[in-house]
Amino acid sequence: MINIEPFSGSYTSCDVQFLLKRVEMETTPVEIKEQLIQSGKKHYSEMISREDEPTSWHLDLFEKSIQQEGQRLAKEVLQLAIFLTQQIQTPIVLISLVRAGVPLGVMLQRALKDLGKETYHYGVSIIRDRGIDTVAMDWIENKHGKNSIVFVDGWTGKGAITNQLQQSLALRQGYQDKPKLIVLADPCGCAWASASDDDWLIPFGIMGAPVSGMISRSIWLNGDLHGCIQCNHLEKYDCSQYLADIVDQHRRQIDATKLPNVSFNPDKKHELFQISQQVIQHFAEKYKITNLNRIKPGIAEATRAVLRRIPDYVLVRDRNDPDVKLLIYLAESKNIKIIEDNKNLGNYRAITIIKKVSDE
Repeated sequence: MINIEPFSGSYTSCDVQFLLKRVEMETTPVEIKEQLIQSGKKHYSEMISREDEPTSWHLDLFEKSIQQEGQRLAKEVLQLAIFLTQQIQTPIVLISLVRAGVPLGVMLQRALKDLGKETYHYGVSIIRDRGIDTVAMDWIENKHGKNSIVFVDGWTGKGAITNQLQQSLALRQGYQDKPKLIVLADPCGCAWASASDDDWLIPFGIMGAPVSGMISRSIWLNGDLHGCIQCNHLEKYDCSQYLADIVDQHRRQIDATKLPNVSFNPDKKHELFQISQQVIQHFAEKYKITNLNRIKPGIAEATRAVLRRIPDYVLVRDRNDPDVKLLIYLAESKNIKIIEDNKNLGNYRAITIIKKVSDE
C-alpha cells in the first residue's frame, strides 16, 4: 500500500485530513487549457491554471454573503448533522469530495462533535471520467471499514460528479447502488440527502482555495494518490477557518428541537432530476452543444466556470437577483454576454455556457 501522510492545509488536524499528494507543477494559461480540454489532447485534471487573487469587490461580496446567508448555512449544517446521527449509529466517516465538499465537511465534523458523535473527516479527490481516488479509499476502508462512510459535496449541478461517484463505487465491493452523498443544496435531485433543493448563494461556493484549506482543485497522478498544489500565493486571503468559526457561532445559538427534519422524498427528487435534464437538453440544443460538460448550471458552478474557464454566455433568471450579483460582476469584467431568461432555467438561477474553442 502506498504510504500516505495526511495533512490539513490551513484547517486544523481536528477539522479535516486531506488524503492528497502535494505537488508542484507548471500552470497552464486558461486559454490554452480550454483548447487542450476541448480537443481531447489533455484531460482537465492533468493541468492546472493559476488561481487569481480575489478582487476587493469579490471579497466584499463574499463577506456580504456570509452576513446574509451565514445563519441559513448554520441552520442547514445542523439539520444535516442531526440527520446523520439518526441514520448512522456507529462512528461516522465523512469523506468530503475535494474541493467543494470540504468546507461543508468541516462544518459537519464540528457540528457532529458538538452533538457528541465520534466522527472522522477526510478530504478525497474525485475526478470526472477518472473516478474517485482508489488509493485514498483503500486507506480509509482499511482503517474504518465501509459501513459508516458518508460522502460530502457542497451542492449538485447537473449530477456529473454524483454519477461518477456511483460508477466508481460500483467497482468496489460493499457499497449500495445509490451512494450516501450528502450535500447542502441539491437542485438537480440526485443526492442521497440534502438540506434543500434550492439554488442559492452558498458563501463557500463563490470562493476557491481561500475557503478550502488553501489547496487547489485535485490533479490526476496515474497510479498514485491524486495531487494538489498548495496555493501559497493566496495566503493573505485565507478564510477557511474564519467561515467555519462564524457558522459555529450561529449554529450554537440555534434551538435544535425547532428544526424541521431532513426528509426523504424520492418522487420529488426524481421530478427535480427530470427537470434538470430537460434544462440541460434545452440549452444543448439551443447552443448546439455536443459535450454537456460545457454547460455549468447553478450559481456556484456558473461562478466557478467564469473564474476558471472561457465562457461564452452567462444566463440568469433575474439580473436583479442579489444572489447572482458576483456572477454578473465577474461576467461583465470579462466582457461575457449576460442573458436574462426567466422561463427555461428550471430550478437553477444561473447557468454558464463554456465557449467552444476547439472541435469536440
